Amino acid sequence: MASRDDDRFRVRPSPPKSRAGPRPQRFITQVLKQVSGAGTSRSGKTINRPANTFGRGRVAATLAGRGLGANARRVIVKSRFVVLQRASPHSVAVHLRYIEREGVTRDGQKGQAYGADTDAADLQSFQERGQADRHQFRFIVSAEDGLEIEDLKGFTRQLMRRIEIDLETRLDWVAVDHWDTDNPHTHIVLNGHTAGGEHLVIAPDYMAHGMRQRASEIATEWLGPRTEAEMRQSLLREVDQQRLTSLDRALIRQVGADGIDFTASPQDRQRQNVLRARLQRLEGMGLAERIDAHRWTLKPGLAATLGALGEREDALHAMRRALAGQQRELVIGETGTPVLGRIVGKGLADELHDRGYLVVDGIDGRAHYLKLQAGADLGELPIGGIVEARPAGQPRAVDRAILAASKDGTYTTAGHAAQLKRAGQRDPQATVEIHVRRLEALRRAGIVERVGDGVWKIPGDLRAQAQRHDAGKAPGQAIELRSHLPIEQQVRALGATWLDRQLLDEGKALAPQGFGARAREAMQQRVDFLAGQGLAERRGQRIVLARNLLATLRERELAHVGRQLEAQTGRSYRPLKDGQRASGFYRQSIQLASGRFAVLDDGLGFSLVPWRPVIERRLGQQLSATVRGSSVSWAMHTQRGLAL
Repeated sequence: MASRDDDRFRVRPSPPKSRAGPRPQRFITQVLKQVSGAGTSRSGKTINRPANTFGRGRVAATLAGRGLGANARRVIVKSRFVVLQRASPHSVAVHLRYIEREGVTRDGQKGQAYGADTDAADLQSFQERGQADRHQFRFIVSAEDGLEIEDLKGFTRQLMRRIEIDLETRLDWVAVDHWDTDNPHTHIVLNGHTAGGEHLVIAPDYMAHGMRQRASEIATEWLGPRTEAEMRQSLLREVDQQRLTSLDRALIRQVGADGIDFTASPQDRQRQNVLRARLQRLEGMGLAERIDAHRWTLKPGLAATLGALGEREDALHAMRRALAGQQRELVIGETGTPVLGRIVGKGLADELHDRGYLVVDGIDGRAHYLKLQAGADLGELPIGGIVEARPAGQPRAVDRAILAASKDGTYTTAGHAAQLKRAGQRDPQATVEIHVRRLEALRRAGIVERVGDGVWKIPGDLRAQAQRHDAGKAPGQAIELRSHLPIEQQVRALGATWLDRQLLDEGKALAPQGFGARAREAMQQRVDFLAGQGLAERRGQRIVLARNLLATLRERELAHVGRQLEAQTGRSYRPLKDGQRASGFYRQSIQLASGRFAVLDDGLGFSLVPWRPVIERRLGQQLSATVRGSSVSWAMHTQRGLAL
């Protein structure tokens, strides 16, 4: 009998193809996250499923907190499991550096990491011990009555000792206490190996409940059980808060088929009165509705709405603290347009996941609260520095300009410079260099092709491809540091500064109030300095700047720094001409007024080359670079000659 075609058919499922944009969470992940946020109970027979059966601490998770009553001290423990292979190469160092940042101690000083046996932990040694680990744990422990716990170090050490007993192994950890918020809290970083060198696997139930119960036990032992008055005051404080509270989680758990029915399950009258007061507050906010005297309904998305309101309150508090009494219109979130200004405040909006924020005093006269992309290094963004923030995935003017300057699908720097010169641009070379930097970024993404020095092949749908590329990056504001110097220091700086670029643009974007007005004053002071250097001249109300001002200032600064490095290293400085190629070992980077530069050392001499983030992981390796103005194309020395 002849075989049929459908007998040979075999289904071969394959993984879904990757798509642009941030990777969506799996459905089960979203469900578990929502359940956890609603305050689910621990796993076990009480919810008709067996407890988790893997990881250390699974037995202790069922025993922890059994002796605690309703009057036990409350402690919040936030936990994060970090897979180190998926994290950025410097994620551990960045996290440790940030939790040790300035201003977190009681007296506003730099934080100091400590461990089980030392008050001054060696973070470099800690990182080296965890280099081979598959993963790492990060915790934030915050007691509700943390202000009453004088010895946070002792509290944390006792907690970690109990965790070691529960997990049946010695733990390798460091911690830093933070006193810079309303509730003192402790950041704990735990390496992912046991005392025997095995992978440290902690039972999910212990992570979710066991640690919190152990911390609650210690807080109750140290401070004693909460009194009835303390418990009532704690709940009353939550009634009027515009954020997600424990009362809201309790109400969400009480929702049944007919909403919240206070007659269905009689409970403590005082607590019931507090819940009713919270419902009345939610009703005023449009988040709850009264059916009758004893029944209520909650609006869909209550938890998400209250969570967003809480984030907004935190943002407003951070902005007022950073502005220190200066009057500004406050803007929170993306406006759809770029934001340019100076940094007046920074911190972590989500300390557990390293999501940072900046408070930027904009040149538009307003103050902006900007969330950064995950993993952004706040240490690279100094207070007072000038930054430009762009929403990810938004159309960029530089892409439109590249298309406008292209002819028959080809962009040339010479042709673009000629167009700008005909249009009366004061410093066409500086403008071209900005476009070249963008083209190099798009080349690395495979969107454009460089066919020669100063020549690129441009696709007709450049804007659409570039927008998809930008949108595919992590969500949050994309930040570019325009100057690490405050404008007060830029006034007399030797190199090409942000103020000089504003002078070339005649300050057209600067508002007459706020930081815009301060920048205008600094520009006038900068003109006086440039006049003393022979690079500017006042003719009545007009200001005449030297040709190629930015290039001249940059060359003067590089020559000055080159002479200083010659005296330090004993090697000769080799200035690079436009289009010249340099090779050598990448020794270090230095931050100048004109930007950040890499030192390429060939053994006999060195060159200063514009730095780019892509080379930082190549420190100590041999690289080559071709310089065009302030732009650069980097290449590493391999047999295949891969371009960076």
